[in-house]
Amino acid sequence: MRHLPADGYAEQPWVNGGGVTREIARAASPEPAAPFDWRLSMAPVMATGPFSTFPGIDRTLTVIEGAGLVLAIGTDEAEVLLPGRPFAFPGDVPTHAALIEGPITDLNVMTRRGAFAHSVTPARDPAALQGPGAVFALEPMQVDGVMLGRFDTLMLDPGDEVATGPGACLLIRLEAVTT
Repeated sequence: MRHLPADGYAEQPWVNGGGVTREIARAASPEPAAPFDWRLSMAPVMATGPFSTFPGIDRTLTVIEGAGLVLAIGTDEAEVLLPGRPFAFPGDVPTHAALIEGPITDLNVMTRRGAFAHSVTPARDPAALQGPGAVFALEPMQVDGVMLGRFDTLMLDPGDEVATGPGACLLIRLEAVTT
């Protein structure tokens, strides 16, 4: 189990050059052409525009600050993303975002299709999570004796099991896909 404070996340430019993301954690991929097996990051979205495209990646986006945004994914009907509601979509389909009312900050969970799968579940009441995965704190909270600040992450290794205290968080499950 590792506590990752929000002020320690590394900044990186977006793939499309339109902004900056703060990478929380990643697992490197053994595939030379794949950037990662899984990745957790958060990013401010300051303006309407296209999202970066990630071939072979499934992603879940959760608005964690701001009013929300509208995602147009390929030719599908646009989706309204409101704060605290995770939304899963393929990262390799062209996606355009429109801000609802000013800038937002989002949490991105991305996994390499065929190697890993993930889920993101909002929790407010005490909940249990078994690793591998993470607890992303939306407000200060305690998890098994570890005090998490707002936007801190507690990474769980396989076999780790934690119980969250009261407080808003996102429970992130990461699962290796076996063939």
